[in-house]
Amino acid sequence: MKHKVAAAGTPALVALTAAGVDFTAHPYTHEPGVTQYGLEAAAALEVSPAKVFKTLMVEVDGSLSAAVVPVTGTLDLKAFAASLGKKRAAMAAPALAEKRTGYVLGGISPLGQRHPVPTVIDDSALTHSTILVSGGKRGLDVELSPTDLIRLTGAIIGPIGLPGG
Repeated sequence: MKHKVAAAGTPALVALTAAGVDFTAHPYTHEPGVTQYGLEAAAALEVSPAKVFKTLMVEVDGSLSAAVVPVTGTLDLKAFAASLGKKRAAMAAPALAEKRTGYVLGGISPLGQRHPVPTVIDDSALTHSTILVSGGKRGLDVELSPTDLIRLTGAIIGPIGLPGG
């Protein structure tokens, strides 16, 4: 499959290396002012945007959770809450997301978070042999199998993504 990266850097890369998972780190140049981080990554890395997933931090009943959805769409908050057996969810405040994960916006990875949280991955991830998620900083994505991502994050799979960005 993919080759491991020997040198670890971000907490996400450290977690992947420690787990012995096959992955590929894909660095790229992040352009200041760009806020569509996932679409920027897809274009810079010349991969289909459908394979690139963003990590969104969500508050559900006062607790933080992570949603991993394609960058080509948005998060269905109602479906996300339901996948966790709850009624309502709301996007977390950016400052809270950064503090709890240890990452900056645009670089939040579902892996290696400072305080791991319940994670739900959109079921479309399973249609790809590999997907890309943030490697823990702007300008770095990691490619791995969705099943490895599910295993490492303890994620639930659900239909939480909506088309359109």
